[in-house]
Amino acid sequence: MEQDNLKDERELLRRVSAGDETAFTVLFNTYYPLLSTHVFRITRSLPETEEIIQDVFFKIWMSRETLLIVEQFKPYLWVMAKNRALNALKKMARERDNQATWLRSEFQSEADIPDPQLIYHSLIDEAIGKLPPQQQKVFLLSRRERLKQAEIAAQMGITVSTVKKYIQLATEAISEYIKERYHIYLPPVLLAAIFF
Repeated sequence: MEQDNLKDERELLRRVSAGDETAFTVLFNTYYPLLSTHVFRITRSLPETEEIIQDVFFKIWMSRETLLIVEQFKPYLWVMAKNRALNALKKMARERDNQATWLRSEFQSEADIPDPQLIYHSLIDEAIGKLPPQQQKVFLLSRRERLKQAEIAAQMGITVSTVKKYIQLATEAISEYIKERYHIYLPPVLLAAIFF
């Protein structure tokens, strides 16, 4: 039985090495569940695990012609994934060290580090303050007062479709305002240290 499985795998690898995309999909789907468990045990990060597996299979596809000389595919795949995962861990550790070093050099103490949430909420308030009066009123009634669109329309004497349009325009304007200014207050390295 094991001999048959080995023969099937050899045939699958032969097809992949010849550029058969369907065979490659079968190969990916066959090994993905076990490989993701294997990699996750090392990284303890689902996004990192996904990226590593995608990278490993991308490399397999790009060098598919060499699959014919691989004696045992599963150990070959496991070693590739393990090496990639360990490299990713080293890279993450280096980045954390760099961020910690930068934070220590930029700020005298932890108390000096700006709170990203406070900055974010402050920027939202600024952005709302810059909206045209009608948009501002509709947005505040919707988001702060929690009124339904029909209630806002009745209170302001406008149509529900106008309320929807004002909310859409206000949301876009606020998002754009924050995107343009957030990096000014928090340097990218600090953002990365906080959010990633």
